[in-house]
Amino acid sequence: MALAEEKTEELTLLAEMAVEEDDAATAEEVAGGTRELEKLIARLDFQFLLNGPEDKRGAILEIHPGAGGVESQDWAEMLLRMYTRYLERQGMAFTTLDFQPAEEAGLKSVTLEIDQPFAYGYLKSETGVHRLVRISPFDAQNRRHTSFASVFVFPLVSDDVEVEINPQDLRVDTYRASGAGGQHVNKTDSAVRITHEPTGIVVQSQQERSQHRNREMAMTMLRTKLYMRALEEKMKERQAAEDAKMEIAWGSQIRNYVLQPYTKVKDVRTEHETGNAQAVLDGDIDDFIDAYLRYRSGEAARGQTN
Repeated sequence: MALAEEKTEELTLLAEMAVEEDDAATAEEVAGGTRELEKLIARLDFQFLLNGPEDKRGAILEIHPGAGGVESQDWAEMLLRMYTRYLERQGMAFTTLDFQPAEEAGLKSVTLEIDQPFAYGYLKSETGVHRLVRISPFDAQNRRHTSFASVFVFPLVSDDVEVEINPQDLRVDTYRASGAGGQHVNKTDSAVRITHEPTGIVVQSQQERSQHRNREMAMTMLRTKLYMRALEEKMKERQAAEDAKMEIAWGSQIRNYVLQPYTKVKDVRTEHETGNAQAVLDGDIDDFIDAYLRYRSGEAARGQTN
């Protein structure tokens, strides 16, 4: 908010100078600054909606194809492209912790770490099943296919959150990395897979040359998943009705992407939609995120008044 106030004062002074000196160049600068100020205010308004206890944290984002072989695997890679382009537009740096390519096309799974403020708050809306309808590029008869892929977003757990992990509960396996990352990743058993035996949670990292670094990344993912598991258990204990809402948001289809016979992307929860499906697939998902946050804010407000 302080930044917006400073910008407003600066533009006010520039505007006064432009009027007094009849300076067209300064007036143009004021106009450009005003547009930037409007964007800043809109962003601040957006962040007021990010008031959940974990919203300020970074995020872990996972994508997994559904049943359907190459169709769903290709769709999963399309979603990866959508999210990486969104992050680039937002200026949010990310790290690929794990990437498992599919044999023919697409991917089997991918995990990104977005260690940026509010990344979880922005991306939590994306958790759920995403459905694509299109003419398949893999079908010689050009038939329409429906594909599914699931997205999971977790708050990134840093050292300020205590998650107890008993080393005796861990099974650590090392193996040779494969896929994207360059030839160097294949020369040694640098990839790390960690299984948390009490919960059955499995995490893996193979993107770094160092086995030690991959182990650190895998432990970060494990801490995050265990923390999220604990949060879910607390929510179940507090309110069964709220738990049902979470199951719907996390476990079912949340958004439809239709490319044939018409183009439309529609969010099932908020009913927000657009006919510009290509822009969405190019990372323009801001309006969907905004609509979800306002929807959840309204749900919370209604819950308080009931």
